[in-house]
Amino acid sequence: MLQAKKNISNKKIRVLVVDDSALVRKMLTEMLQQDPLIEVVGVAQDPFIAREKIKQLNPDVLTLDVEMPRMDGVTFLRNLMRLRPMPVVMVSTLTQKGGEITLDALELGAVDFVSKPTVDIAHAFGDYAEEIIAKVKVASKARVRELKTAAERYSADAVLPAIKPGHFKTTDKLIAIGASTGGTEAIREVLEVMPADSPAMVITQHIPEAFSKPFSERMNRCSQMSVTEAGDGEQIIPGHVYIAPGDRHLLVVRDGARLRCRLSDGPPVNRHRPSVDVMFRSVAQNVGLNAIGVILTGMGDDGARGMQEMQQAGAHTIAQDEKTSVVWGMPGVAVELDCVDEIVPLHNVANKIHRALERD
Repeated sequence: MLQAKKNISNKKIRVLVVDDSALVRKMLTEMLQQDPLIEVVGVAQDPFIAREKIKQLNPDVLTLDVEMPRMDGVTFLRNLMRLRPMPVVMVSTLTQKGGEITLDALELGAVDFVSKPTVDIAHAFGDYAEEIIAKVKVASKARVRELKTAAERYSADAVLPAIKPGHFKTTDKLIAIGASTGGTEAIREVLEVMPADSPAMVITQHIPEAFSKPFSERMNRCSQMSVTEAGDGEQIIPGHVYIAPGDRHLLVVRDGARLRCRLSDGPPVNRHRPSVDVMFRSVAQNVGLNAIGVILTGMGDDGARGMQEMQQAGAHTIAQDEKTSVVWGMPGVAVELDCVDEIVPLHNVANKIHRALERD
């Protein structure tokens, strides 16, 4: 079930900051209140105090520390999303452990996350002010997923028809997926129903460097395909998924009859590295009509112009619809550019990929 969370244009976004560090609570409050559309209505140093303040203050958005005493952020989030679903932005450390916990939080329904600097916190948080403000604003309008039990998570609509062995076996086809806010769970939903012998897939998800390896490992556990973080020069072969490493662009290049991954340290594009536009452009140039482009939930417009280039090169293009997107930014802009062949709910994306491959 999805709930729309809307703001009246002249109403401030009410935020509750939950963090065990007094310094972080102070810095987050000062940063958020720089924006005239945001009001920090309260702070809490642990989930028990936060629970009471949520009842008293009725905030629109929660910023939640991942690691806290008495009750960790993920345990609190699990209870919150079951009893009172609301937009939550996680505040996470940039470590592998922090990455794993943050991915757990996104799976439970957190809208997004921001990283917590580990040194010179006052100066570093100043650098992140713009990002945190933007993510809180997006969260206030996001569609919040109600937490379901594992038995309820999958529906018959998400299951693909049986595929004859060998039907997809070709090195010519390539599936390219781009996503941002809400994308880690959207990608999971697509991957867990793709057959093991599907064409190769390349994925760019906006994610920090410390999180991309745990993310690829998590996706590998839930997919019949083999999912890894992409390596520079690695050959792209059917049945495999290559996820862009955090802080490096993933490009698809041609090596004779073969396709390979190429990683780039080039400048951020649309403020992102990895960038979906960069990956989609490389696919348009090197795969053309043998590609399928998919753009999923995400803030901003990264990937929309790259998808336009893919369509112009003959690729079939698919966008997630507004109703099932946490944030309909990237797919919405692609639709505005009129470069999307099909607009579909998330549970139908994998099936549409399958059908597009059957038509070719």
